[in-house]
Formats: sequence, C-alpha cells, structure tokens
Amino acid sequence: MASSTAVDPIMLSLFANRFMSIAEAMGRALQQTAISTNIKERLDFSCALFAPDGDLVANAPFIPIHLGAVKYQVERLGKDLKEGDVIMANSPQAGGTHLPDITLITPVFDQDTKEIIFFTASRGHHADIGGILPGSMPPTSVNIFEEGAEIISFKIVNNGVFDRQGLMEYMIDKPASYPGNSGCRNFRDVESDLKAQIAANHKGIQLIHALIREYDLKTVQDYMLHIRSNAEQSVRSLLRDVVKRMGTNVLEARDYLDDGSPIQIHIDIDSEKGSALIDFAGTGPEIRGNLNSPISVVHSAVIYCLRAMLDSDIPLNAGCLVPVEIKIPDGSLLKPSPTAAVCGGNVLTSQRIVDVVLKAFNACAASQGCCNNLTYGEGGKDKNGVVTSGWGYYETIAGGSGAGPHWHGTSGVHTHITNTRIGDVEILERRYPVMLHEFSIREGSGGVGEWRGGDGVVRDIEFLVPLQVSILSERRTFQPYGLEGGGNGERGKNIWIKQARAEDGDLPSGPSASSTKPPPRHINIGGKASVMMGKGDHLVLNTPGGGAWGAPLKNKDVAAAVTAERPGWSARGSLVERESVQAGF
Repeated sequence: MASSTAVDPIMLSLFANRFMSIAEAMGRALQQTAISTNIKERLDFSCALFAPDGDLVANAPFIPIHLGAVKYQVERLGKDLKEGDVIMANSPQAGGTHLPDITLITPVFDQDTKEIIFFTASRGHHADIGGILPGSMPPTSVNIFEEGAEIISFKIVNNGVFDRQGLMEYMIDKPASYPGNSGCRNFRDVESDLKAQIAANHKGIQLIHALIREYDLKTVQDYMLHIRSNAEQSVRSLLRDVVKRMGTNVLEARDYLDDGSPIQIHIDIDSEKGSALIDFAGTGPEIRGNLNSPISVVHSAVIYCLRAMLDSDIPLNAGCLVPVEIKIPDGSLLKPSPTAAVCGGNVLTSQRIVDVVLKAFNACAASQGCCNNLTYGEGGKDKNGVVTSGWGYYETIAGGSGAGPHWHGTSGVHTHITNTRIGDVEILERRYPVMLHEFSIREGSGGVGEWRGGDGVVRDIEFLVPLQVSILSERRTFQPYGLEGGGNGERGKNIWIKQARAEDGDLPSGPSASSTKPPPRHINIGGKASVMMGKGDHLVLNTPGGGAWGAPLKNKDVAAAVTAERPGWSARGSLVERESVQAGF
C-alpha cells in the first residue's frame, strides 16, 4: 500500500500529532471511566491506532507493548468483522504479553464504503483474572494455566450486543476448571473496566471520523503511510550514525536473569542500507517458571529502544521496525512453547531485553531492570475446593534509572517499558487493609561514577489482616550494570518482618517459658515468593538503583560540581496533575 500524496513537512507534523492526540484522548476516556486502582490511579493501560493491515500507527506515550495483537486478529478473523464488533484477547499466541493485560480491538469502518479503514485498541492490566493466587501474577507458576484466563479471540461485543455470559465463561468457568485454580475473584470490577475500554475505543472511532470529515479519507491514510515511512527513515539514519559513532557495524551484549539464564544479542548493521539484523542466538532455553517472554514482548522492547534513541519527535509506530530483522531461537525463553508460564516475562524479562539492547548500543547504563511486582489479596478456591468471594491488588514499584553521557540517573521512577505510576497512599489505605509506613528514596543505592545512577526506593507495607502476599522481582542477584567505568547499582531485597504468633510455633511454651513476646523476625524471602502474611506483618521492599556512567572524577571540586547538577525532588502524581489542570482554568 503506497501513498500517492507528496509529503508536506508541516502536514506530516500535524498528522503525527493528530494521531497521537486521538490515542491520548482514548487514554483519558479510559482513565476517567474505569473503576479499578490499576487503571484509574496506576495508569497501567495503553491506547493506540492501527492501520487496516494491523500495523501500529500511533501508540500514545503510555506503555509501549501493543505490537502484534491487532495484526493477529486481522489475519484470524479477516472479513468476519462487522460494525458493532469488539474483539477481546490476551493470549501470548495472539500477540498478547501476559494474561492480566487484556486487549480490546474495535474496527473502524468507512461510513460510505463500509470497509475497514483503521482499528482502535486499548490494553489494560486487570488486577485479577483467576489462577492459583490472588492478583494473577503468581511467582510460582510453571505453566500458563496457573496464571488465569487465556483468551485467543472472543467477540465481547458482537453486532453491538455485549456478551456478558460469554465473558463469565472465559473469566470464571474456564480458569476454575484447572486443578488448584480459581476463576476471576472480582468479576464486577473486571467487567466494568472492560466496558471502559470499549468506550475508549469508541471515542477513538469518533475522533478518526472527525479527522476524516476535516480532511478526507485519502489524505488521512496517505499521511498515515508517510508517518510510518518517516519513522523508518529515522531509524535507518540512527543505525548509520551508530556505525560512525562506535566505529563498527557489529554490536554485542549479554546480561543475565537472576536464575543465571543468559539473554544475548548480536547486531549486524548494514550502514549502506541503514538496516540491522538483531539476533538473540545464545539466549537461554525456556524456563520452568514464568520469566519466559512472548515474541510480541521482544519486538516491543526492541522498538521501544530504537524509538528512545531517536533524537526526533515521532509517534511510536510500526515503521520503526521496518529496517530491522529480529531472529529469536526456537525453544528459547524469548520464544517459548504455547503452554509456558509468561506472567514475569512481560514485566521482568522485558526489562532485561531493554538492558541488553541499550548495552549493545552503548546508549546508557542499566536502570533498575525490574518492575518489583507486588500482589496481595484474598478469596478464591481454598485447599478443600471451597470458593469464596475476594479481591486482588497489584502494583509495580519504582527504582533508579541508569545514567548516561552527560546526565545523572533519576531516583524513584518507573523505568522503560513499565511506565506506570504507583497508587496514591490515601487511596491504597482507604480501599485495602494495609498501612504504608515508609515510602522513601533508598539513599546511596545508585551506582557511583562521573554521572551517578538513580537511587531505588524503600517501601514498607503493614498488613492489617491475614493476606496472601506475592512478590515477583529481579536484580536480587545480578546488579544493574554501569558503563564506561561507572559503578553498578545496588541489588534489591525483599524483607518479611514476621510477628511472633502461637499458631506458627513462634511463642515459647511450657512452665519455663518467658512471658515476654519474642521480637519480630526479619526474613529475606528472595526475589520470587508467595507468603501468607499475618496481621501486623510487614513487607519491606528495597528496590534496585541504576548504574552509573563514567569513572568517578578524581578532582573533588569538579566531582562536587557534577554531583550538584543532579535534579532535586519534585512533586508528581495524581494530586499534582489535578492541581495543574485546575490552575489552567
């Protein structure tokens, strides 16, 4: 599909921003109409526009993991799509990432010819979709069935009719049929958020039709192609510049997951064409655990890195991948079997892929390399098979970002692909039986160098009732690397402060027993664990810092001046955003 319209650079910039603004408006509609903490406060969602062939046109700056889902459904359903249909999917086989991330896809039809001219799509993380543990992010899962509901393709809206019965079957009945599993523990919240995604997609359709009325369909679709072509040429220029800067067209890097599994990359750049072959040969085999990464996540991580290294303002779109061929060895942890567990691959392995790609390009030191995925909740199916209603909560926790040439890392931020926000403490404590005792910068955890790595954070949560608590994290063994002589960031650690209880055998008994209650135990639960925590127990998370860039300066005066350039703390979050919006009126 080639464009016949000559490119006007002003119109190119205008359409790039118009497409982005449509995706951003979809995101605002989703945030305002959703009810879950995950989507409304944590902003764990993404919205995007797609071409009729399923290629990404514009992904608003939410979470860059949309690749693959729409193209799969276009190839699967083809002409079976009609106006009033909305497709639901989350399976890694269908371009999904991990099962809690549910994608809804709506075709956009031309009002005259009734042909598909675009797709709108939204993807949101739903706090519980069933599985063996509340929160549907079990650190102990060894196959995909233990992680909850898997949907390859389901018309949640068919010809304008919402299929609630079909949704209940997918979210409750099917997951619960697997031994040890529960169905969705809070179906009403999931159903409500899915309806919010449907509404967000519809908002995108309205704005696309408005854009076509303002110009015409041919102009809009021509500039859609021009934007993709512009992204392609930008990446080709980047690859040529990399060869000049590094003096070689062969780049290599390796890093490890905490279990020792290597992720290796070899990049051959053709500077004449501005293309590259990115080969992950040497990466470890599929893991009996959940750090396996679907192919769509690998592609999303690569396109994110390429877009992040571009010094130009273009939408994240499929054109960025045109100059790049990606090879992934069959049976590796980056191309696992269909039944492999993957819930950690999307949030942890994706970070390591980004670390490896940026290391190969010598772009910056490693960031924390982890999302510090914390889930807790109650309910579901107990060991006797009795089902009780319940709930699940999920959050990702910030850390330090890596330093680079001429900049310090940032402390206490979500990095790279996660790009979400943590929930406000007031909302957290009001909705859930927990108390937050500390949320602070973990001073000194960033790497030391000419340009310092950002510091991680300390998050101390007390549980006011017994809850099943799970942590899925990385960089507890291997430190985030520094570059060009810079120091590594500190590893993370997860500490359970366990109160002494008679039912656990912690209290002394017998005639000689002291009446004094023993002090709490401090237990390192490791990077991946699920623990039934009692009333009054704490979980203290120390997240990793980022790596530094450049060897520490020997001249103390110069070093002090560089250190002083580090940006100070600035307020951010939902309250600040709300106040800034109000100030604009």
